[in-house]
Amino acid sequence: MSASPETVSTVSTSRSPAATTKGRRHPLGLGQVTITGGFWAPRQARNGADAIPSGQDQLENAGNLQNLRLAAGIGEGEAIGPVFADSDVYKWLEAAAWEYGRNPDDGLLARIRDLTAVVAAAQREDGYLDSVVQLRYGDEGRYQQLVWSHEHYCAGHLIQAAVAQVRCTGDRALLDVAIKLADHLVATFGDDRTVDVDGHPVIEMALVELYRETGTAAYLDLAKWFVDARGHGIIERHGHSPAYFSDRVPVREATSVEGHSVRAVYLAAGAADVALETGDDELLDALKRQFDHMWSTKTYVTGGLGARWEGEAFGDEYELPADRAYAETCAAIGGIQWAWRMLLATGEAFYADAIERMLYNGFLAGVSLSGTEYFYVNPLQLRGAAYPDTGRSPAHGRRGWFDCACCPPNIMRTLSSLDGYVATTTPDAVQVHQYVAGVIRSGDSELRVETNYPWEGAVRITADAPVAVELRIPAWAVGATVNGEQVEAGGYARVEAAEIDLRLPLDPRIVAADPRIDAVRGCVALERGPLVYAVEQADNEADVDDLHLLPEAPVARAAELLDGVTLLAARGKAGTGHREGWPFTVDAADSTGAEVEVVAIPYYAWANREIGAMRVWLPRA
Repeated sequence: MSASPETVSTVSTSRSPAATTKGRRHPLGLGQVTITGGFWAPRQARNGADAIPSGQDQLENAGNLQNLRLAAGIGEGEAIGPVFADSDVYKWLEAAAWEYGRNPDDGLLARIRDLTAVVAAAQREDGYLDSVVQLRYGDEGRYQQLVWSHEHYCAGHLIQAAVAQVRCTGDRALLDVAIKLADHLVATFGDDRTVDVDGHPVIEMALVELYRETGTAAYLDLAKWFVDARGHGIIERHGHSPAYFSDRVPVREATSVEGHSVRAVYLAAGAADVALETGDDELLDALKRQFDHMWSTKTYVTGGLGARWEGEAFGDEYELPADRAYAETCAAIGGIQWAWRMLLATGEAFYADAIERMLYNGFLAGVSLSGTEYFYVNPLQLRGAAYPDTGRSPAHGRRGWFDCACCPPNIMRTLSSLDGYVATTTPDAVQVHQYVAGVIRSGDSELRVETNYPWEGAVRITADAPVAVELRIPAWAVGATVNGEQVEAGGYARVEAAEIDLRLPLDPRIVAADPRIDAVRGCVALERGPLVYAVEQADNEADVDDLHLLPEAPVARAAELLDGVTLLAARGKAGTGHREGWPFTVDAADSTGAEVEVVAIPYYAWANREIGAMRVWLPRA
């Protein structure tokens, strides 16, 4: 849609990127985007000041750091913890590197250098590095059970940390370790060498990023080999079901995601990297099909991924139980990483919308407002009398660490690198995908962004001279305007101006569950802007387990609690309470109780005050 000459002649919109960008988006480098205020700046500040320092302490207490010291010949003892213990150290190192790049601090840099020296000392002469395997099994134990050993998984996280470190600090020490390890992998794996794949993908993304940093084509070639090796019976030869490992169907032939959710989305993100760097349209088309099917049939309204506790896995189509949702925080992070790569490859607003939903809901629910307590599992319902039967159960409340501690340092590295997800460029424009208060620098242009999003829908962008900017208009933002002219939702609005005034309508919405999702058929949820809302017992007098929602439009109101949120107030009916006898009645939709106010908070903020009943989906009254 083009604006009329009488209003804003430089505003146009399109649902397809072809009309404006004609190609791939390019990410902005370190320091080109800076989040300075608004919603995300306090979260980054807490992550840097509290979470990252305490994370290193937790890794010390859990034995992860001691494993590396022992492998380096410092002290005596046995390996502690899971076989993938090194990976959490490397994720912490990556988080610390991005944080240093965002906010340089000599004390943090000293921590990074000290730990890097230990990692370097633990590496074997031929480049191999995995402290737990080295300590427990020796050189003869290498790659003997790669389906479970996570050796490539640990290597991948080390490589990602090394790339972040050299970009943010200029130090090459960890990069030298990563290059030596990657050269060892190139010499060891491939068609004419060892034909095997790790049971947990991530090495694919890492090798492509190392290729981008060094220009060594062998790393990209090996990443492509690992992607294409899947689905040809390698893991099945080890006696394991291949579906769990995303190894049942070749990536190019798969039509959806399956199995362990984190493994699946990490593999897809790595495959997207390979497609980007090789120009492989066939592979990219396959990934488009898989993402679309996942988003349409296997993704929670919160953007959470993974329906089954068993195997931490995706379920079947529309198998999305609210109370038994696994929705691992790491899966949301992997989903964001995959969607980002698809956005770079295609320029389609759909992927930026997906990032926004996962970021504000599925991901952010995994960390407390303080920044130092976490959820591993993110259900959409917790009953008031829930019993915490496992260590990861949300019925415990948020926890400072886990025996399998993949999520906390993953959250840390995502928050410290969040600036990189805000904007991209093409030769003729800057694209703004996520709305944050801050500064975007591209070429000679500096865009200053002022906004209180997501609480308010006004976004003001100013520059010293007219700049071509493409603004994402979320699919939910029907009625959005740019400089007073209405633009179409679900695409990008192109503007060339020195002052840009974007208005996104934030009217609360009632959304209905797809009737094919049996677990919540007939239920509705509340949304406002990018936020999904939850009803928590702390805000409601009526029993949340027995509430029904009336169809009246909810009302938004600001509140000082939970760091200052916008609440939604709706009307509902309290249930009639416990009924004696058999729990099934002739009228299963009984909601004859009194009419009550139903107060909802943003889903990400639940369980920051007390542990009690919570639900996202409510039955209609």
